[in-house]
Amino acid sequence: MSPWDPKKPHNDLLPLPPKGEVETVAVLKLAIEARAALAALNQATLSMTNPSVLINAIPLLEAQASSEVENIVTTTDELFMHAQDESSANPATREALRYRTALFEGFESVTSRGIVTTNTAREVCSIIKMHTMDLRSGNGTFIGNPDTQTAVYTPPEGYGVIDAKLGDWELFVNSSAGYDPLVRMAIAHYQFEAIHPFEDGNGRTGRVLNVLMLVAAGLLSQPVLYLSRYIIGNKNDYYKKLLAVTADEAWTDWILYMLEGVRQTSISTLKKIDAIRTLQGIMKLEMSQAISGGGHVGLLDVLFEQPYCRISNVMEVCGVSRPTATNWLNALKDNNVLVDVKVGRERLFINTRYMQLLVEDESPASESSESTQEEKLF
Repeated sequence: MSPWDPKKPHNDLLPLPPKGEVETVAVLKLAIEARAALAALNQATLSMTNPSVLINAIPLLEAQASSEVENIVTTTDELFMHAQDESSANPATREALRYRTALFEGFESVTSRGIVTTNTAREVCSIIKMHTMDLRSGNGTFIGNPDTQTAVYTPPEGYGVIDAKLGDWELFVNSSAGYDPLVRMAIAHYQFEAIHPFEDGNGRTGRVLNVLMLVAAGLLSQPVLYLSRYIIGNKNDYYKKLLAVTADEAWTDWILYMLEGVRQTSISTLKKIDAIRTLQGIMKLEMSQAISGGGHVGLLDVLFEQPYCRISNVMEVCGVSRPTATNWLNALKDNNVLVDVKVGRERLFINTRYMQLLVEDESPASESSESTQEEKLF
């Protein structure tokens, strides 16, 4: 095998599994901690009175963060405002919403098939890019600075080469022997990004596949792992550790990085679940005081499932007339439980405290989310 050269197609990318021992004592110790945190998150999600609250919210936050890794920037408010109708959304918001759609579609596919395949990757990438994506067949793809034509990594070239390497990736992902599922996910994520099978959308597709691999492994019952939050907060490390595997076979540091991401984001989401439950209790009391006569069964669920709530949402879920739904929402607005905004011809009623809860501590803590073209390696 010739030495790796960042300017030449990396057709010598080694098949999986990696050579040598990667499940070191440190890796296994952190894998146990990450598995425990993920299991607690999964159980907490299943035990929620209305899991749809989390299932609706976390994929949108994941979509925002994963898109931001690719410098596609939208706001949480924009995403939730247009989550039910993207017709008037800006291009960045629509692109992030397609990530959410790809995650849900991929989840349904993996739930029914029980495995993650190369077709899963194609389907996910096609939804993200909004047209059918096949494997790269042309030459000249590189990762680096397009202005200076400086390459820091050049992925494999040739349709047959890419197809074979992706087939090997699929076999590794679905192998029942060997690695802890979290370690397997970390290894497979590197390999997918190194293969770089599509002309565009590889980063976002790979991050959707991370969640789907954990679903297929039975570690997640719903796509509620917000792993891209950790990646955007440690963006430079993400790219540097990916490249270090290619350059130096530095598997241990890369796997530890990904395991810590699972551990941190699982714990963070668990805290959000506790905060959601507390806020629901407070708002339930406020609603009973603001709305005379009671009878608003299901209204609390609507306001958390759709924090940018339309009158039609209340009508549909609660089975009430438009005047009744409007009266309920106006009463909550008048009592400062909700605020309202006009979007086009519609009024949206916003559960502002819930929105604040969702984005608390979401700003990257450890380093800037900005990355130069040279640093953006995959």
